[in-house]
Amino acid sequence: MRLEKASYKAIKYACLKFHYAKSIPVNVFGFSVFNKSNDWCGVILYGTGANNNLAKPYKLKQGQAIELVRMALNGKQESTSKALSLSLKLIKKKLPLCKIIISYADIDQNHTGIIYQATNWIYEGEYNKGTVSGYLIKGKKVHNKTIYGKGVKQNLESVRKYIDVNAEKYITKGKRKYIYPLTKDLKEMCIKLKKPYPKNAIEV
Repeated sequence: MRLEKASYKAIKYACLKFHYAKSIPVNVFGFSVFNKSNDWCGVILYGTGANNNLAKPYKLKQGQAIELVRMALNGKQESTSKALSLSLKLIKKKLPLCKIIISYADIDQNHTGIIYQATNWIYEGEYNKGTVSGYLIKGKKVHNKTIYGKGVKQNLESVRKYIDVNAEKYITKGKRKYIYPLTKDLKEMCIKLKKPYPKNAIEV
């Protein structure tokens, strides 16, 4: 198995074809994954994330924390956990100033975060339960960022006025947050935040 820098073409195709969100995150970079037969298996993507305060809880500066935003793979890879581990090693090499990687398992999708558990991430807990994460527009969930990108205020009245008169708020069950410290001092701090891995959920 090998990884190499992913082109935008590869990122676009993998995100739209292999990932349940069917959307392309902005401001990302990442790696194309190839198996032993040299078949392309998709991409693993990192970025600054949607939260401008991503680094703040760990007393870091912006840019010292990044988010694992997509694992858009087609199943041809020999091992998903190995592919992720290889990408983490590349992050250490290519981004020496980065000190922590953060990722989320979507409870709305019944995701537990098994891949993070298999690669020894630290589980920090559940976040954003009961908040409005988007809107149901013509039966499909549309994220708040997409609404904002259309120039529409993120409230139900505006969404109904300008997009879909029958739109409804989408109340999320939240996300499970995992962190992967890259330095010894930060690992010691993050271990204090560690909670038992969640179990007994369906991973899809």
